[in-house]
Amino acid sequence: MTAWQDVERAEPEFAQRVRALFDAHKHKTIATVRADGSPRISGIEVVFEGGELVFGSMPNARKGADLRRDPRFALHSATVDPVEGAEAQWPGEAKISGRAIAAGALTEGPDGDRFQADIAEVVHTHLNEEATLLVVEWWTAAHGLRQIERE
Repeated sequence: MTAWQDVERAEPEFAQRVRALFDAHKHKTIATVRADGSPRISGIEVVFEGGELVFGSMPNARKGADLRRDPRFALHSATVDPVEGAEAQWPGEAKISGRAIAAGALTEGPDGDRFQADIAEVVHTHLNEEATLLVVEWWTAAHGLRQIERE
């Protein structure tokens, strides 16, 4: 299993940038797989605690049922528009994908499911310093940190 702390140990500066994007806004978006194989997009809140990326699902929520049946997920940070006329100020977007591992019941609020992320990939998409190229950085446990630039 690859925990958030593994990303932090391997690439601390990259992990700090990704976490800052996730921590900047309360609400994120998660994609899960429906029973028929089609994607489901849901709002979600996540926390980084004890070296883990943790999230939950309220009782009887479809995303919880999806994750119990097929643990694959893709999590996306909040998307914000660049400041008009100052694209270099765009913080970018972060994505984390992997498998949701059941971690018991929620510790706050109504009973529900609590999951820890077994991380397969972490991505930070942003602009270069000159705001002329899109930079995509991604990390996996098997291949480490990689980067490409696109016009």
